[in-house]
Amino acid sequence: MADSLLRPTLALPLDGVRLRPWHLHDAPVLAETANDWGIWQNLRDVFPHPYRLEDAYWYIGLTTDPASTDIHLAIEVAGEAVGAISVLFKDDINRCSAEIGYWLGRQYWGRGIVAEAVKVLTEYTFAHFEVSRLYAEIFARNAGSARVLSKAGYQLEARLRNSIVKEGVVQDALLFAALKS
Repeated sequence: MADSLLRPTLALPLDGVRLRPWHLHDAPVLAETANDWGIWQNLRDVFPHPYRLEDAYWYIGLTTDPASTDIHLAIEVAGEAVGAISVLFKDDINRCSAEIGYWLGRQYWGRGIVAEAVKVLTEYTFAHFEVSRLYAEIFARNAGSARVLSKAGYQLEARLRNSIVKEGVVQDALLFAALKS
C-alpha cells in the first residue's frame, strides 16, 4: 500500500478539526491526554496506564514506521493532537475486513468529533482500499462508543457474551460493522 494512502490528512465537517498523521512533536500532549483512566478502561490492555512520555514516543514510532500497513491518525482539534483513530487491515481469509478503533481526550467528549472522524475515515477506507467491511468491537458498558458508531452509520451485529476481560472482570463486547455499499 502506498505510504501516502496510509497517512492522509482528512478534513472533518467541524471547525478546526481534522485527521492527520502523527508527528514526534505530538508526544508531550499525547502523553498528557492519554494518561486518563477513563480512556484506558475502554481500550485494550496494550494501551498503558499510566501513559508516559516514553509510551507516546513508542506509539508515534509505530504509526510513522514505513513498514506499517495500517492507518494510524491523530484527531486534531485547534492544531493539537487530542485523540487517535486507526484502521487495522486484516489478512488471509479476512482480507476484505478491517477494524476501526479510536479514543479522544475527555475534554472533547460529547461534541460529535469521534462520530465525524469515524464517518470520514470509513468513507476514505472504502474509497481507497479493497475492504468491504469495517468493524469495531467495544465494551458493552461503553454507551458513548455505541452512540458514536451508530451515528457514524455502523450497525450492531452481535453481543459477544463473556468475550473480553479488563481489570480481571470478564464482560460482554458489542460488535458493530459498516459495509461498503
